[in-house]
Amino acid sequence: MSSQQASQLQLSSEHCRAICDEIGDRLRFALRKDTGEMPQRLRVLIDRLAELDADQAPSIVPAMDDMARWPTAA
Repeated sequence: MSSQQASQLQLSSEHCRAICDEIGDRLRFALRKDTGEMPQRLRVLIDRLAELDADQAPSIVPAMDDMARWPTAA
C-alpha cells in the first residue's frame, strides 16, 4: 500500500469500535483460566500494560498555590 493510499484510509468510529470489541473478545478467550499457558509474547505485552498502568500520570489539575497566582475575572 502506498503512503497516499494509507493516508486516504480512514475508519469510521463504528468500525473502530467493532475492531476493539473483536480484539477484546479474542483476548478474553485467550486469557481464560482454563485455556492453559498464555503465549510468551502475549504475556510480555500484558506485563507491559500493567507497568504502564502502574506509572503515575501527571495531574492535569493545578495546585491550589498555582491557582492563587492567576488573575481573577472581574
